[in-house]
Amino acid sequence: MNISLENIDKLNGVITAVIEPADYENEYTKKLKELKQKVREPGFRPGMVPVGLLKKKYGKEVMAEVVNTILQDKLFAYIRDNKVNMLGEPLPMEQEAVSLQEGDSFTFKFELALAPEFKAELDSADSLPYYEVEVSDEMIQRQVEMYQQRGGTYQKVLNYQDNDMLKGTLTELNEDGTDKPEGIVVEEAVLLPKYLKNEEQKALFNDAKPQEKVVFNPAKAYEDNEAGMASLLNIKKEELGEHQGDFRLDVNEITRFMPGPLDKTLFDEVYPGADIKTPEEFTAKIKETIQKQFDKDAEYKFLLDMRKYITEKVGKLEFPDEKLKRIMTANAKGDSQKVEDNYDKSIEELKWHLIKEQLVEQNGVKVDDNDVMEMARETTRMQFAQYGMLNIPQEYLEDSVKEMLKKRETVDNLIDRCIEMKLAQALKQKVTLELKTVSAEEFNKMFD
Repeated sequence: MNISLENIDKLNGVITAVIEPADYENEYTKKLKELKQKVREPGFRPGMVPVGLLKKKYGKEVMAEVVNTILQDKLFAYIRDNKVNMLGEPLPMEQEAVSLQEGDSFTFKFELALAPEFKAELDSADSLPYYEVEVSDEMIQRQVEMYQQRGGTYQKVLNYQDNDMLKGTLTELNEDGTDKPEGIVVEEAVLLPKYLKNEEQKALFNDAKPQEKVVFNPAKAYEDNEAGMASLLNIKKEELGEHQGDFRLDVNEITRFMPGPLDKTLFDEVYPGADIKTPEEFTAKIKETIQKQFDKDAEYKFLLDMRKYITEKVGKLEFPDEKLKRIMTANAKGDSQKVEDNYDKSIEELKWHLIKEQLVEQNGVKVDDNDVMEMARETTRMQFAQYGMLNIPQEYLEDSVKEMLKKRETVDNLIDRCIEMKLAQALKQKVTLELKTVSAEEFNKMFD
């Protein structure tokens, strides 16, 4: 089979493939023999249908299958072996229909969109910021309190403090302070004064005690929070206008949330197997955990900054726009408007893809199955952590990873993330890092 490439210009090429009889005769004959064993024709025993009849009825169909398979295999082998840096798939050129007659030679032509030539390099002359995020005592304390919340309990107390919950009977009053006939009475009313908007009304509950009576005005207390007031009074929002006066809360009970203790039970629940014995060891482990996550985020930020830097350093690249749009339209099942709307973004991603390919090759970045598995585990852990499940059983983790890896698109994304993270680690050793220590708040704002 003869294949040749003609470069029309730097961005466009035509590849010609000529298939000779010697390329397809053996496979064609083999396929006909296989067909002979399967096909059923009236008047002939199984396996005894004459080859001539098979060629007459099925010859072109078999020939088309054989030629197409040979063409695809040889064409892409040529592109791979000759390192033709093309974009997308070869586009068949318009030509006269090929008559697939046995004994003939067949010529096929394809248009190629060629990648632009450029050089992407980074070395010590290139300076990039690298952020080290400080883990503050406040962050650690918030995390400690969050863990304590999980083991906390509600306890009855003898006086109200901020964030306590009051329970009692709520009664609507007349202007003179007497109970309003036919007024609203809510048994077992629940009120959290901390969330009242009006500070004067909120202050009425300061140091309240069980069996005391507190008179307040819900309309003033909730201000424009109609939903909160309606929920307290157990009425519809449309009825609020009829109940703008004072109410009395006969306090029956005050409950306060008490955080769980900082003890070995909590330590083992949060960090099983770590053998943490003291609160100091516990907070140190929390700090280490938070720092590791920020270190991963810093790697990702470095990758983003590196992408922006190298993209600007490479500068503008020329692409065969018309041909690329045709390729993209074919992939989008003919939706040319979608291609047009997203073309600039697609080119931006394509440029980064080409730059990344060069950097990966230069730095010998390779990804294996273990890398992909570990990335899948880390992704799964993060997903569960969002729902407060920080220490899922290993068996459950592995089952979730297996399900994740069943999807080809997911696997491709994981591979790409592995490549990018390994590339970031390699480039950190090449460029000059401008180390910058920042707070978590400053760091997070960089992603807004």
